[in-house]
Amino acid sequence: MRVTSHLTSVSWIPSEAVKGYTKPAFTMGIAHYDEPPPDTIDDLEALRAADAFRLAHRLEAWAEFDGGVLVDHGARGGLIMGSTTVRLGRLGVTFAAFSLPDLRPEPEIGDGWIRFSQTVGGRTAMPLPRRSSRPPYLRLQSPFVWTTLSLTLHADGRAEGSLSGASPFPRHWVYGADDTLAMKAGLTDYKTWAGQEGAESTPWGDEDSPVLVTAAETALEREMSALIMRGGRKPVIRSLEAGTVLVRQGEPGSSLFLLLDGVLTVDVDGRALPELGPGAILGERAVLEGGLRTATLTASTPVRVAEASPDIIDVAALARLAEGHRREDSLA
Repeated sequence: MRVTSHLTSVSWIPSEAVKGYTKPAFTMGIAHYDEPPPDTIDDLEALRAADAFRLAHRLEAWAEFDGGVLVDHGARGGLIMGSTTVRLGRLGVTFAAFSLPDLRPEPEIGDGWIRFSQTVGGRTAMPLPRRSSRPPYLRLQSPFVWTTLSLTLHADGRAEGSLSGASPFPRHWVYGADDTLAMKAGLTDYKTWAGQEGAESTPWGDEDSPVLVTAAETALEREMSALIMRGGRKPVIRSLEAGTVLVRQGEPGSSLFLLLDGVLTVDVDGRALPELGPGAILGERAVLEGGLRTATLTASTPVRVAEASPDIIDVAALARLAEGHRREDSLA
């Protein structure tokens, strides 16, 4: 039996993700944020030509099993590095990227399964001034960006993909074997990424960075996200430290929230429900069900949320969203 599968990650810079002294370059239009990638990846090369991402990573693998025993296998894929366009007025300069060698260790083999891993990455050639702890205490090179993908193939035909490591910035989205969005890195950390000293703290040195992975939100939530962020009235962006309560069950509230970055825990009547990651829309049930919060939401990591008035979203759409958000019913 031959089992095949593939996994793709796309790394991009979302709005409101850049902080500190480099942020003015983005707000002034010299550098640019990226639009969220599509729900389904049809053509990576077309996205690269449109300067729509900073880095893409493709891992394809196959395995041949005979009676549950692995008899042959192979993998291919690698880095698809984007470019960075910098604009000054009507003029634009595109900087080619610097790619690092792909890392593909020997696969792990177990009883009826094989696991492939691959790390790809690089950095833009555009200089990025940043502080350093070493003389001369200023670096002009951009930090490295990377993702590590793992793909496990089973003799019974199953395939399991994961994002097992990644740079702390920018945002990383992962697409499954059907090329639709499946999971996300839950947290971006621009400060840690900008403080990167060199390759020593990367997979090309002596360590990878663990990544907090969350499930992808629904297509309806992605549509609503665009309305909240670009619907005319600018939302209020709030930052919460880990351990801070965003809303508490039973308290009044009428705002909608879009989780931009980080992870929130969900508690209903003292029962913990699945955590929420970037892209989740929150608060619609209080709008529809009497104005009281139906869950307690607490930041388990540093969190950024966009707070908006509910009247920017159609009530029927809010009702569809609320029906899918009755997570406590699904666990009953």
